[in-house]
Amino acid sequence: MSLRVILRILGLLLMLFSLTMMPPVLISLWFHDGVWDAFISGIAITVLTGLLLYLPNRHERKELRIRDGFIIAAMFWTVLALFGSLPLMLFGEQALSLTDAVFESFSGLTTTGATVITGIDFLPESVLYYRQQLQWLGGMGIVVLAVAILPTLGVGGMALYRTEIPGPLKDSKLTPRITETAKALWYIYATLTLTCMLAYMAAGMNWFDALGHSFSTVAIGGFSTYDASIGYFDSAAIELICVAFMLISAFSYSLHFVAWREKTLLHYFQDPEARFLLLFLLGLTVITVLSLWLTGLYGIELGLRHGLFEVVSVATTAGFAVADFSAWPGALPFLLFMAAFVGGCSGSTGGGMKVIRIILILKQGMREVMRLIHPNAVIAVKVGKVSVPDSIAQA
Repeated sequence: MSLRVILRILGLLLMLFSLTMMPPVLISLWFHDGVWDAFISGIAITVLTGLLLYLPNRHERKELRIRDGFIIAAMFWTVLALFGSLPLMLFGEQALSLTDAVFESFSGLTTTGATVITGIDFLPESVLYYRQQLQWLGGMGIVVLAVAILPTLGVGGMALYRTEIPGPLKDSKLTPRITETAKALWYIYATLTLTCMLAYMAAGMNWFDALGHSFSTVAIGGFSTYDASIGYFDSAAIELICVAFMLISAFSYSLHFVAWREKTLLHYFQDPEARFLLLFLLGLTVITVLSLWLTGLYGIELGLRHGLFEVVSVATTAGFAVADFSAWPGALPFLLFMAAFVGGCSGSTGGGMKVIRIILILKQGMREVMRLIHPNAVIAVKVGKVSVPDSIAQA
C-alpha cells in the first residue's frame, strides 16, 4: 500500500471537492438568504486540509493497484461526506448538529435519500440547492469524475474506476481510454439532467425546483426541496416526467452511450438486463394498481397514477413519494420493499443488488437444477448471447 500516494490523491480530491461549494455561494447571493459565509468557511477548511495532505506528498508518483483503489474509494467517500457536512453545521440558527449534518451529507453523497431534516420548505435556498447537488455528484460517482481529471494530474485512474463502477463486469470500458470513458459518462449524465430540468419547467415547476429535482431524479436519490416530496406539486405531468427519468437513469449508462453514438433505441429492448427490469416493473405495477382498485382505496385513474409512481420510485431506490404506500393494503408494502432490493441495472445510478445479479442468480440456480438431472452435462450461464465465466457467476 502506497500511503503517501494515497494521501496526495486525497489532498487533490479534497481541493477539487471544495469547488463544488461555490455554486451554493452564488445561489445564496442570488436569493439573499444570508448564509453564503457558511459555504465560504466550508471551502476554506476543505482547501486548507487538502493542501496539508497534498504538499508534503506532492512528489510521490506511483501507479495505483486495485488494493490502493479500494482504500482511496472508501476513504474518499468517508472524508468527502465529513467535509461536505461543514456548510450544514454553519448556516446560522437552523444549522444542523454534527451528527445530523454528517448523516445528511452521507445520505446525499450516497444517494440514499434518507433525511433527518423537518421543515425542509423553510430552509435557505442555498442549503436546499446544496443538498440536491450532493446527490447529483454522488449519483454518477465523484470517483468517476475524479477518474476523468486525475490523469491530467499524473494519477492513473483504472484502479479507481474498477472500485467505483457497480456490477460484476468491472473491466468493460465504453471507449479505449479510461479517461474518455469517465468523461463520456459525465456528458451523458449532464445531458440527461438538463433535459429533465427543462421537462420539469415545461410541466410547471419554477427553475429552482426544476434544477433541484432534476439533480435528485437523474441521480435516483430522492431528496426534494419540500417535505411532501413530488406530492407537493400534485401534478400528473410532473409525476410522469419523474417516472420517465427515474426509469431512464435506472438503465445502464453504457446503453445510453450506444444510443447516443449509433442514434438508435433498439438495443434498449435487445439488452437482457433492460428487458428484465421493464418486465419486472410492469408486472409489479399491474399487481399494485389492481390491488389498489379492487380494495377500493383508489379509483382506477388515481390508482394507476400513484401505483405506477410508487413502484418505479421504490423499485429504482429513488424514494420520491406521492402517497404513503406503507398504509396500502395487503402485501403491497412488502412487495415494494422487496423490489428495492433489486434496484437498477448495473452501471446505472440506481441502488439495490442490480438487475444483472438477480439474472445471474436465477440462471445459476436453473443450471444447478439441470445438473441434478444431467450430472455430466456442460451447461453455460448466458446473459443474452454472451457466456458468463464461472468465476463471475459464482462470485
